Amino acid sequence: MHIEPGVVDGAKLALSYATAAAAGGLMMKMSWDTIRNDGGLAALGMRSVVTTLMVFTFFEVFPHHAVGVSEVHLILGSTLYLLFGAGPAAIGLALGLLIQGVAFAPFDLPQYGMNVTTLLVPLYAMSLIAKRIIPAGTAYKDVSYKQALALSTSYQGGIVMWVGFWALYGHGFGAENLSQIAAFGAAYMLVIIIEPLADLGVLALAKTFSGTRNNPMFHNRLHGHAA
Repeated sequence: MHIEPGVVDGAKLALSYATAAAAGGLMMKMSWDTIRNDGGLAALGMRSVVTTLMVFTFFEVFPHHAVGVSEVHLILGSTLYLLFGAGPAAIGLALGLLIQGVAFAPFDLPQYGMNVTTLLVPLYAMSLIAKRIIPAGTAYKDVSYKQALALSTSYQGGIVMWVGFWALYGHGFGAENLSQIAAFGAAYMLVIIIEPLADLGVLALAKTFSGTRNNPMFHNRLHGHAA
């Protein structure tokens, strides 16, 4: 979901700064929820270090390919959410993306506002959906494939929508631009299929690994349930 350089440029970049600021506000809200309800500041800090390293790996080490107007990455946003919670996932996505850009892809930095918006707004939306579709008495380790698929579809679908928005904002409704957006969206369908399987695989490991129980490194819903 790295927006390709030149998709949006010039004065139009101002909008990306505004949306990034709004996304930062959502990140602060999700982080405050972790501090208040899920382990406090220390837990948020520990988890955020882990999620940042994971996201950096997702972006820099995992296979990724430019398709149409952006790159296709296996981001595993729903996996991060289920294991660590929305706040640490948001911080990890924002910092992992920034570190990857500074260290290895400085040509992506002008697009950082668009990219961070594209990652964080769907994450917040997914966290709201999770509260609706996963009953309060269900530990995250016990989510079904259907629930994991719904979370992945909402997150990855949100990414595709934002990438499409930025491409249309930057280059309009020309046939070539629409074709490139469609190619990117089609490529992301593979991610939507793979991510729920990754979720269930990781959660299956969490079920058998006793170290994830009552561990402030992990979301309190991983083995527990909502209060």
